[in-house]
Amino acid sequence: MADAKLSAAFRPAHADPHPMANPGYGKRSAPGQCPRTAHDFAHLPPREAAIAAILDRLPDGADISVKTLAKHLPYGQCALRTALNMLQAAGHLRRGSEHVRGSGSARWVTRTWFSRTARDNAWWATFTRGDVPEDSDDPPQRPTRSRAFILLAALGRTAPSLSLSQADCTALAPDAARWFEGGATEQDLLRALTAGLPPVIHRPAALVRSRLTAKLPPEPALRPVLRVLECAKCGTPGRPGALPDGVCGPCRGTSGPAQRARPLSPAAVRAHAATARAPLSTRR
Repeated sequence: MADAKLSAAFRPAHADPHPMANPGYGKRSAPGQCPRTAHDFAHLPPREAAIAAILDRLPDGADISVKTLAKHLPYGQCALRTALNMLQAAGHLRRGSEHVRGSGSARWVTRTWFSRTARDNAWWATFTRGDVPEDSDDPPQRPTRSRAFILLAALGRTAPSLSLSQADCTALAPDAARWFEGGATEQDLLRALTAGLPPVIHRPAALVRSRLTAKLPPEPALRPVLRVLECAKCGTPGRPGALPDGVCGPCRGTSGPAQRARPLSPAAVRAHAATARAPLSTRR
């Protein structure tokens, strides 16, 4: 309840909806989170707790870049960048990139994963490998509207003759979800459902069910999940073990494998070359 009041204080009633990122980018919710409570971010400073509460309520795909957040929150970019880094250190956020599964190309997209439930470095390392952890002690979450349900509920905006009831959307959502599980996008699904419609449709739910089943693309070959985390400060990619709390060794001020060797100067290169040629000159 307290988080909701904080969020409302930052979002006036007349404010525009928070913008969404380009398709495939933006916020991504981490799996297996605990149900939302009024004390999810009580361990954070007030500013970071308020920003975390707002991020938690934004839908997946929302643009949560520093520049966009600065336009909608009463903080500057420097303050927001510091707050996001603190959320990362507290285990609520990780930045990185992910290969688009089923895209048939080598396209990588920037990801910002957010977790209402704070996670330690070991959990994020497991998540990066694609081994989604299951929290057996978490209480069951209340059902929410899925991505498939939202698309079906808005289908009438694209094709008025395919307007569906809530009961229809609930019944058809599992069939639509299979498309997303196979890597299809919202545009792919809308195209399959609305292309070449007959002039009169008496049973829109039956037609949608038929197309969801008949036009379902084949399942893509199973591939390992490809995710790479990035340093919160310099953006250098690295393995989770080299990025504790999302920060690389050089940015933490420690030496290690992540620290890059400095290139040799031209004078040093010539000195090494002369040392290597010395035995040959002696033999001659």
